[in-house]
Amino acid sequence: MSGVLELDEEGYLNLLNTIIVNRLGDAVDIKLFHNEDRVKELVAEAHNYNVVVIMSNHDFEKVLAKDVIEFRLKKMAALGADVPKLACMPHNAKDVLTLLSATNEVNEAIDNPLITMAMGDIGKVTRIAGQVFGSSLSFGAVGKTSAPGQLSIDDLRNAENYLEIK
Repeated sequence: MSGVLELDEEGYLNLLNTIIVNRLGDAVDIKLFHNEDRVKELVAEAHNYNVVVIMSNHDFEKVLAKDVIEFRLKKMAALGADVPKLACMPHNAKDVLTLLSATNEVNEAIDNPLITMAMGDIGKVTRIAGQVFGSSLSFGAVGKTSAPGQLSIDDLRNAENYLEIK
């Protein structure tokens, strides 16, 4: 696990359950690649408590093939995610186009809002213009950034103002 706290599989899933049943937030981010039966249970439990499920997959090394990105996002929706989310690390412009193309395809195929983003400097364009391709949300840092290529909230707002779709 990456993040502030290192947890094993069971600890991670139990922590999510605690957050859900105690309504410690309006939404919870469940990672895609965990025990599928437990993931389904957590999704059902979250929906029982009116907690929105963002289901995510991160690849800090590369951009996956377009069909793999599409499969993962659709699988998240099939598992009951309210918002499928995928982030990856591009190495060139073609990688960025792969992610944006997959985002566009999945946006047309499912009813769920979705979130995709490419990390690093070359991925910044996906954080600013993702909405054009069907990504519903971007992340801006209020203080210290938490991911490579993440923009400050002020920079993100300024950039998005120019691309606002009406």
